[in-house]
Amino acid sequence: MRNLHSYPVAAALMLAAAACNPIAEYTETEAPKRLVLDGTTVQVDLRFPPGSSGLAAREAARLRGLAATQIAPSDRVLVAAGGSPALAAARVGTISAELLRYGVVASPMQIAGIAPDRAIVEAVRHQVTLPPCPNWSKWPAGAGDFTNTPHSNYGCASATNLGRMVASPTDLASGQPLGPAAAMPAAAAVTRYLTDKITPPTPGAAGAGGAGAGGAGGGAGGSTAGGP
Repeated sequence: MRNLHSYPVAAALMLAAAACNPIAEYTETEAPKRLVLDGTTVQVDLRFPPGSSGLAAREAARLRGLAATQIAPSDRVLVAAGGSPALAAARVGTISAELLRYGVVASPMQIAGIAPDRAIVEAVRHQVTLPPCPNWSKWPAGAGDFTNTPHSNYGCASATNLGRMVASPTDLASGQPLGPAAAMPAAAAVTRYLTDKITPPTPGAAGAGGAGAGGAGGGAGGSTAGGP
């Protein structure tokens, strides 16, 4: 009889153990839908003759070789140069013009402590790795699913399309530097606001046309309603 009573006790212990260790639910970590970026940077120093904004023949050849073999148009290329502000800007323009021949658009950058007759060209490149899609670790919610969560493949198409469409993968790491704003329109708008001289909108052809169309529509409706 003792053996007969031991089975219910063992079953009760097994149920208690199962309650303490519930089955793990699905989490987003099982099906990550993130784009992975792997970046690399190439940096080259160029020399300018003292006081000149033109590259020497040897340095120009180095720059063209770099543009032809190590820089792609989709890379983010930044250029900094030493010298006075005017001379530095001219040197950046010289390098940018050389790179533009290869379809590479360069942007100026500021670097502290650069030598007076030096310039630095920095090319940043990122490679996108797409998420492992499709992933059906969890199917759409159905009978018996009370988690109120989407299926595991939800969002895979959006992430994959973004990774395939981006022209410059570096833009996914950080945005492009903004150019200078148009100061004159912005200043004129602020001046009109401060002096209470806001220019009222003038009625244009679009407004008159809209009113006419509404009147014509109303007239057409009336004639239709009043017809036989």
